[in-house]
Amino acid sequence: MVQGAMLFDLPDDAALYAALLARDARFDGQAYVCVATTGVFCRLTCPARKPRPENCTFRPTIGECIEAGFRPCKRCHPLEAAARAEPVIETLLAALDRAPARRWSEGDIAAMGLDASTVRRAFKRHFGITFLEMARQRRVREGFTTLAEGGNVIEAQLEASFESPSAFRAAFARLLGCAPGELVHGEGLLRASWIPTPLGDMIAVASAHHLHLLEFVDRKGLPAELKKLQAGTNARIGIGALGPIEQASHELSAYFAAQSGTFETPIAMAGTPFTRQVWEALRTIPPGETRSYGELARQIGRPSAVRAVARANGTNQIALMIPCHRVIGADGSLTGYAGGLWRKQRLIEIERTLREKRTATSRDEAA
Repeated sequence: MVQGAMLFDLPDDAALYAALLARDARFDGQAYVCVATTGVFCRLTCPARKPRPENCTFRPTIGECIEAGFRPCKRCHPLEAAARAEPVIETLLAALDRAPARRWSEGDIAAMGLDASTVRRAFKRHFGITFLEMARQRRVREGFTTLAEGGNVIEAQLEASFESPSAFRAAFARLLGCAPGELVHGEGLLRASWIPTPLGDMIAVASAHHLHLLEFVDRKGLPAELKKLQAGTNARIGIGALGPIEQASHELSAYFAAQSGTFETPIAMAGTPFTRQVWEALRTIPPGETRSYGELARQIGRPSAVRAVARANGTNQIALMIPCHRVIGADGSLTGYAGGLWRKQRLIEIERTLREKRTATSRDEAA
């Protein structure tokens, strides 16, 4: 049994404090310490100076630490490490990459010597979906790709390894909010395309001249956003890549490789004048830097409109290129992100690397 499968009831606080002092890796990712005197939460393997026991509380998930008002430690980066903390996750992600079209079941997980409930909790905690949901999403992607290449719905169903047309239609509709037959290859003023990234697949929707939507496919509000986009443009969404999507895909590749933080894909910002003003302000935040909602409100000359700024931030439909992930709490803590806090932390880390590269290049040029 791999180490990641030991997720049972946590020991008492005394045992967890002993694990903290010993930097015991067996509990890494399974419990976090919240330190009252600093307001931060850490992994139990954090190298920072150890707090006194009376200042420590232990919580099983990152979400509970954040909900309690604690912010992530800047030394051990618990959010960055969380998705890699449990070997069971790495094992199954590798298996999924080897067999993306496989119809995974809990029986398959058990046959690998893993506990299905442990796997379910681990993936829900780190990614917001279960491993089986992630695998089903990958299969839908295979079907989507077949449609984008001109295949019919039956071919897409078979490529996605769904036993029946109804099961494929249901899975497709849960993810994208429409039946696969509604997305016609090469037709429509707007067209959708699937873009794989290291942090999860994304859906892009564009017209011939502008990108209208860019979202991670596991965002719960994606089907509603697609329906809203169709209603707002009075246009049916087809399938296939257009110029703006191809440009976005190239720019995203450079971004995730920490080679460039520049996005020049033309985007369509459909919203009220106030909302567009907030989005434009977001685009002025350089990669590697962050702002609070209050700072954004002051920047646009509306210091009392902090909540309205937050709402505008939450309605952004073009992830990364309108960088709502660069907004944090006034106290420096991470705030909610529809793509998941683990993903937000990773985006910030990528941009920190970009900033360090720029600084090093400027220093070399000056020398």
